[in-house]
Amino acid sequence: MIKRRTLMSWVGGTVAAAATAGFLTGSALAADVTLTLHQFLPAQANVPKLVLDVWADNVEKDSGGRIKVDRYPSMQLGGKPPELMDQAIDGVADIVWTVVGYTPGRFPSTEVFELPFMMTNARAASRAYWEMFEKHMKDTEFKDVHILGTWVHGPGMIHTKDPVSKPSDLQGMKIRGGSRSVNSLLTKLGATPVGMPVPAVPEGLSKGVIDGTTIPWEVTAALKVPELVKNHTEFSGKALYTLTFVLAMNKDKYESLPDDLKKVIDKNSGLEFSVFAGGTQADSDGPARQKAVDAGNNIITIDEAQTAEWRKLAQPIYDEWVADMKSKGIDGQALIDEAKMLIDKYSK
Repeated sequence: MIKRRTLMSWVGGTVAAAATAGFLTGSALAADVTLTLHQFLPAQANVPKLVLDVWADNVEKDSGGRIKVDRYPSMQLGGKPPELMDQAIDGVADIVWTVVGYTPGRFPSTEVFELPFMMTNARAASRAYWEMFEKHMKDTEFKDVHILGTWVHGPGMIHTKDPVSKPSDLQGMKIRGGSRSVNSLLTKLGATPVGMPVPAVPEGLSKGVIDGTTIPWEVTAALKVPELVKNHTEFSGKALYTLTFVLAMNKDKYESLPDDLKKVIDKNSGLEFSVFAGGTQADSDGPARQKAVDAGNNIITIDEAQTAEWRKLAQPIYDEWVADMKSKGIDGQALIDEAKMLIDKYSK
């Protein structure tokens, strides 16, 4: 009996000791700060996998485990994609990644990069975007949030059920547009723009709500666009359009961090991160395009000479945008001139 009691005591003591050791180890390894990162794409899509996870992993590593980033894809924290910026401002999420154009007209200066035939490549435009953000937008349009990165995707193009080789082919088509500028462009080209977030595109195409969509190649694979439409119209030279993105952090959450952890966030944010993010998205265009080629889809490339007709129809968008910016007290033409200068500079 004594031996049995001794054995039980030893076992109980061992279990208790192990539990205590586990608790202490867990406490020692627990992060000082946990940040929530919320965005609208599935976890396996290119941006979460190749950009956001890389950023989060680097922050965790550089902080020595003191920062933990919990990732919530596909709007798992609730709400809809257009609400993401307010979620960052209000602290519903600590960090969000979003399309700026999901809130049309709210951050107007960013739209300069979305104007037709403005961008040459994503790295050059993302670099120009960050520079102009710091100069014109940081303390004005984005004053209520802490911006970690600004970038654009690769060349935007058109994916349709019926082939599009000239603007008149778009007459009567319902095309999903990703921003105010893109919707304006589609109208000028004769199409009917339909606003919807990227995740809604597959259902829109399959149910005939839309006849096509404007997105870069990079997104088409995850959305299975080459299976839903068989025609893709791309442009040589400057892109038909691009969209602007931000990685944004709640201002109070950033300010609450100790200085050494702020430095970790800063190290992984800013100009070089923005160029990395835009370039990484653009680098994913090629493999996605190849899937459409392998599927035997019809890829139409509009050359520089053919683009003249498209440019002519798009020109009024510039004039309208400059007038709209003037009504907001912003010199739109100066932004256009500066963006063109910087993009050309960084494209060399």
